[in-house]
Amino acid sequence: MALFLSIFPIALLIWLMVKKNGMPSYIALPLIAALIYVLQITYFGNDFMLLNANVVSGLISTLTPITVIFGAIMFNRMMETTGCIDVIRKWLGNISPNPVAQLMIIGWAFAFMIEGASGFGTPAAIAAPILMGLGFNPLRVAIFTLVMNSVPVSFGAVGTPTWFGFAPLELSQSDILDIGRQTGFIHFFAAFVIPLIGLSFITSWQEIRKNFLFIGISVMSCTIPYVLLATVNEEFPSLVGGAIGLMISVAVANKGIGLSKDYPKDPNAEKLPFAVVAKALAPLGMLIGFLVITRIKQLGIKGLLTDMTPLFNVPLGVFDLEVTRSLTFVFKNILGEAVNDRYQTLYVPAWIPFVITVLIAIWVYRIKFSDAKAFYVATFNQTKKPLLALMGALVMVKLMLVGGDASMVKTIGREFAHMAGEHWVYFAPYLGAIGAFFSGSNTVSNLTFGPIQQQIALDTGLSVTLILALQSVGGAMGNMVCINNIIAVSTVLDVHNQEGAILKKTVIPMFIYGVIAVVVAAIFLF
Repeated sequence: MALFLSIFPIALLIWLMVKKNGMPSYIALPLIAALIYVLQITYFGNDFMLLNANVVSGLISTLTPITVIFGAIMFNRMMETTGCIDVIRKWLGNISPNPVAQLMIIGWAFAFMIEGASGFGTPAAIAAPILMGLGFNPLRVAIFTLVMNSVPVSFGAVGTPTWFGFAPLELSQSDILDIGRQTGFIHFFAAFVIPLIGLSFITSWQEIRKNFLFIGISVMSCTIPYVLLATVNEEFPSLVGGAIGLMISVAVANKGIGLSKDYPKDPNAEKLPFAVVAKALAPLGMLIGFLVITRIKQLGIKGLLTDMTPLFNVPLGVFDLEVTRSLTFVFKNILGEAVNDRYQTLYVPAWIPFVITVLIAIWVYRIKFSDAKAFYVATFNQTKKPLLALMGALVMVKLMLVGGDASMVKTIGREFAHMAGEHWVYFAPYLGAIGAFFSGSNTVSNLTFGPIQQQIALDTGLSVTLILALQSVGGAMGNMVCINNIIAVSTVLDVHNQEGAILKKTVIPMFIYGVIAVVVAAIFLF
């Protein structure tokens, strides 16, 4: 019964969202969160105040995704207002008018690099509007960017899912590297298939076949350095692999190598001066620059932005508010319970890089106050309904994690593992995907299910590092179906009430990804 009641709310949520005339996420998610709250009080018997504290914690957690979404939308509206998007569209057209080339450059290589620098759903938030500006259908762009943002995720945000996600397991550095090596190896093979499936959602298989050589070059130019770096380092595979892949993809597309001749360059096309292109790309350059210098710990700035040394503490009754040197707001002892949460003001990729880049651009491009106010108000209005959906999603996640080892989330993982036994290797990536579906994060999935996966491996005699690698791959592929990510990209693209339709599409490549991971593990690593 515990397993049934743990799974039932999620099954009901999916049904409500994917059925004909599906329920909007901003209604369905708060509704399911309320149902889980009732189940936790009645059947699972968890403490009333503990549940309320986790509800408050879930609402506080919403600050992270909603500020990232807000910053991304405001950045994209600024790019439209200044005409930068128009220039970038013409520039990409001059590099190659072939839509497959544009999709691979922006949706694959560029997003690969951004994921390596930031994570937090930033790649889709930046790449998707550019693709929409190039004339691609917004709904198809949403599906495409979600599917493509999977291979680099295990090493996203400078390797956070790997080195931080498995930190509580107290593994040796050699084990972490072994996990990274196997994770990269599995993703490498998946990259032969997943980008093709992603492209199929936005263009025809005929076009894919015609441009197959270029697609292969673009994919391999990212994944070869990615998998090689993963053997020696867990921080830079996605960032460096994406940067190398982006440069090679642009150069190859410019030469027309591997691309069909159906889209010849227009000899009469407007030739854009270098200075004009550079000025249009400058905000993106600033964005990437801020991400890189704030994420690479060796540069020292990351330490300043994550410094948890307390500055002062203010008791507010409902919780104690602690402010640190990095302006991180720590919410301690919520409602008198041992429940804490925090918002990393300077480290979450919202104020830095999005808002600060927009402020600099307003000055550089001499944007009128009325125009700046207009895109701020439009951004605010666009984020109101997603805010309700994200509140529901994060409250739901927090409530499902209440109860420690007896929590609903861990009950699902443990019971599935018990049923699979020594065959667990075939199911491990899907548990990682469930974690990402709930939390919206490969890192949180690894933190949540890493201990379970480790214990299963020890109990069944399976390789601990292989099972954890499959967990990490699962957390990455789960990004495709994560409600938080679907809401975020839909909001940025201003696509309304299509979350269920998107989920129905992305669950297919997610399942295929898991099959590839299992086959690769069984043949090469098991």
